[in-house]
Amino acid sequence: MLNPASTALLVIDMQRDFLDERGYAAQAGLDIARLRLTIGPVRALLSATRAMGMRVVFTREGHRPDLSDCPPTKLARSRAAGAEIGQPGPLGRLLVRGEFGHDLIDECQPMADGGEASDEVVIDKPGYSAFHQTDLDQILRAQGVHTLLVCGVTTEVCVSTTVRAATDLGYHCITVADACAASEGHLQQPALEMLQVEGGIFGEVADCAAVLARLVTSTQSPT
Repeated sequence: MLNPASTALLVIDMQRDFLDERGYAAQAGLDIARLRLTIGPVRALLSATRAMGMRVVFTREGHRPDLSDCPPTKLARSRAAGAEIGQPGPLGRLLVRGEFGHDLIDECQPMADGGEASDEVVIDKPGYSAFHQTDLDQILRAQGVHTLLVCGVTTEVCVSTTVRAATDLGYHCITVADACAASEGHLQQPALEMLQVEGGIFGEVADCAAVLARLVTSTQSPT
């Protein structure tokens, strides 16, 4: 059973730069169709957790306009991949904060109420972990969160890096397998299996249906 009061849904990098065929990932040669398969399960998780009043946190990977927070090695790698960070693209400068491509896709926008932003948190991160150079840990601790439902893209990079960092910080993570996608099909299962070594050293891995069933059980259980 999950305790909604101490659980948060962490939605990793569901951005146009990763999920739109005109964005950074497509220019770098990633399989956008694979990544977009996460949209349905992520939306199901958003609907269920919002109905329960659970906390929802979104992350966006990207850099300051002057690229001062982009390591030279990362910049060089992106250049070699044909999608240099900071260069102009159809959705604006690639992986740069404030650009259209940097924002979340329409299907995974933070909930709004009356035109005003809700209290769903959006974390802008320069690295792969949602905890690297961000205040995510402080926000979660202030809200009494101990368990994270983790979904988004990509499984082998930002999702797994975040889960590993969260585990070191003492959070219990449940990675939602079919609400995550790897950049290449053959990487998905090994990435998930590595999170489950030694009896679940980095928490649990479960599919969306199982997680949704646990959420339903939580709402039906006596307080």
